[in-house]
Amino acid sequence: MLTRFKPAVTISSTKLFSQNLSGCASLLKPGLKKLLYKRNIPGNSFSGSMATKTEQTSQRTSTEPPSDSNGTGQSDHTTASPSDYTIVKEGKAEILFPNKNKVFYNPVQEFNRDLTVAVISLFAEEQLKKKGLSVGGIGLEQSDKETTTDDLPTVDQDPTHMVQAGDKCQDGLTVLEALSATGLRAIRFAKEVPGIREIVANDLSREAVSSIQKNITHNGVDDLVVANHADASAFMYEHRGKQVKFDVIDLDPYGSPSAFLDSAVQSVKDGGLLCITCTDAAVMCGNGSETCWTKYGSMSLRAKYCHEMALRIVLSCLDRHANRYHRYIVPQLSLFADFYCRVFVRVYVSQAQAKRSASKQAMVYHCSGCDTFNVQRIGRIVEKNRSVKFHPGNGPPVGPACEHCSATHQIGGPIWAEPLHDAGFVQRLLSSVENSADRFNTAQRMVGMLSVVSEELPDCPMFYCLDKLASVVRVNCPPLLAVRSAILHAGYQVSLSHTCKTAVKTDAPPHVIWDIMRGWAKLNPVNPSRLSSDAVASTILGKEPGIEANFTIRADANPASRQKGLKRFQENPKYWGPKARAGRGEEAQEDRRKRLQGKRQQEQLDLKQFPCKRFKQGHCEYGDECRYSHELGDQENTTSSTVEQEKE
Repeated sequence: MLTRFKPAVTISSTKLFSQNLSGCASLLKPGLKKLLYKRNIPGNSFSGSMATKTEQTSQRTSTEPPSDSNGTGQSDHTTASPSDYTIVKEGKAEILFPNKNKVFYNPVQEFNRDLTVAVISLFAEEQLKKKGLSVGGIGLEQSDKETTTDDLPTVDQDPTHMVQAGDKCQDGLTVLEALSATGLRAIRFAKEVPGIREIVANDLSREAVSSIQKNITHNGVDDLVVANHADASAFMYEHRGKQVKFDVIDLDPYGSPSAFLDSAVQSVKDGGLLCITCTDAAVMCGNGSETCWTKYGSMSLRAKYCHEMALRIVLSCLDRHANRYHRYIVPQLSLFADFYCRVFVRVYVSQAQAKRSASKQAMVYHCSGCDTFNVQRIGRIVEKNRSVKFHPGNGPPVGPACEHCSATHQIGGPIWAEPLHDAGFVQRLLSSVENSADRFNTAQRMVGMLSVVSEELPDCPMFYCLDKLASVVRVNCPPLLAVRSAILHAGYQVSLSHTCKTAVKTDAPPHVIWDIMRGWAKLNPVNPSRLSSDAVASTILGKEPGIEANFTIRADANPASRQKGLKRFQENPKYWGPKARAGRGEEAQEDRRKRLQGKRQQEQLDLKQFPCKRFKQGHCEYGDECRYSHELGDQENTTSSTVEQEKE
């Protein structure tokens, strides 16, 4: 929601620097290359220094303009013109967004931010329960008895132990938003996530840090959020110590997060939460597999399941970074939405568990003809009694040519071959969102997406695409329920995927899938002329099916999310897609887009600067509508007549 910012914004420079002493020390001394930021930890001389300075500002409402007093009775401030800002309202936060394109903001990713608030809220609730605290206002009250995990201690709903969003909790979470830009996420966390002790909103841009500080003061969350100016990787490397690690780290970079992953897995606590966004989906979906290799250490494939493979590439890269430090990851939720990947993983410390990571990675053999795929684990574990031995994987699972169409294979990966989500966490998150739908503007889509995720088969990497299967064998596309029913009749499992509308995710082997398509082709014969020029289709359909496909519709073939008509997939909204990198120019981004519209089009030549040949010859049938000049023709005729008279 956008509204014009009416009151002038007045920021006290003295107050800004004093409040930012621990979070933005580099602003005081720009020449310092070493980070001066110190966390509020026991024994720290800065501990508690922020509390007395923010008692008054924390009571200010989000709509009240910041004070311009510096405590001396004299004016010491910089004033922002009302025309320079627009208030961006999202959740409970109000962001003073400059009209000039100096910081990065993308309204399309509201779903991303809503989902992150919900995930961190649930994570905070689970962590605080271990400390005997409970949280309120996040939609868990109605379903605690059904969804609470057994390993979490239960506490009575005592108001003295109830933690509310917006209140500082000394036993709460420390959160780092490493690439904050406007501070929108950090402020939403402070106002909407209960159980927060401290949030650091960091950015490398001085203009962004100044904007973050303005927004912190405007929203009255000075006691919870600290603006910090530093390089994100260097800042996280300096917080690898046990006492200064973060409970939650949120990375939402422009493009790939690969440069920040090594420092992130080291600076998060044991059992902490990493929230990572990747907007370079094209690279992970087969458009530039060599670039994917340099960034993530994996070869991407151009296939119908590329979006799920992108998620598995990110998780594989994360786990390999963590393994270097005897750590390993456990994915809580992994989504491909719109144009980006968003993964939520917990990082644990265990050398023994880290050794198992090789068996969680796999290579993908993808047929270039019929799109059949096979997954080969890189490592395998042999457990006998109490003995555990680790061995390289056996393979390859395919021959020199595809057994179905005789085409060659492409090799992709490594990818994460374990489940993308934690089923229990997803179910609790879904219950939380359903019980507090009024918290989020995108709650309807969140419920639909999480419902599909909860139905996905956890142990089946990748999927087949129904329209692609039909295209390969040149038949009309069969109904989704018919194919799902045929797979169930054959004794296998099947589910949808949140990354594709026509996905068929199943544990059925490839030959069963093609037998089902051969059965459909018999019921719906293919025109022989279409097979004569297609070697792949003729090879597949030329084989007799090994099983008889039964397309009788089964009741369990229609998933619950489809029966309820939930919003699982939506049309792309206005301004969909990743925005341009934040610029330093004075011109607003929208104004620049309008000015440069059609820049590459060839300028139209003004033909009126040339005389009309027909008019010169005596008659032009176009008259005044002629694109050429008749006046120049008159002048040339007059000039030529004068010259001839002079010669005579």
